[in-house]
Amino acid sequence: MQIDIKGRNVPVTDELRTRMERRLRKVSRQVSELARLEVEIFEERNPSIADREVAEATLYLKGVTLRARNSSPEMDHSLKLVVEELSRQVKRHRDKRRHRREARAATIKSALPQVDRSEMGQQTAG
Repeated sequence: MQIDIKGRNVPVTDELRTRMERRLRKVSRQVSELARLEVEIFEERNPSIADREVAEATLYLKGVTLRARNSSPEMDHSLKLVVEELSRQVKRHRDKRRHRREARAATIKSALPQVDRSEMGQQTAG
């Protein structure tokens, strides 16, 4: 999975980048290598907003885009919340795809005519 981390008026340090990559290992194992994740961090400038540190993540998968956004007083906490939300969404997406695949396989299997194997053995022997 390709990860792009951007900071809007906030410096993205190497320490922050490694922490983010470490937190995203679980998500990266569940998605394709072709997936692209964009993480944007910024600070709200309005002093009346208590949850100033904002993290947004957009995960581009084949055919679907997953987004997560969270804010809190600390950037680490915002990143943690975004990763948790994104992992929930990825798990839900994978489960939906698996259930659709199983349902489609079941309908195809039920649509095929059933052949009695005992009759087949008698026809070829006779």
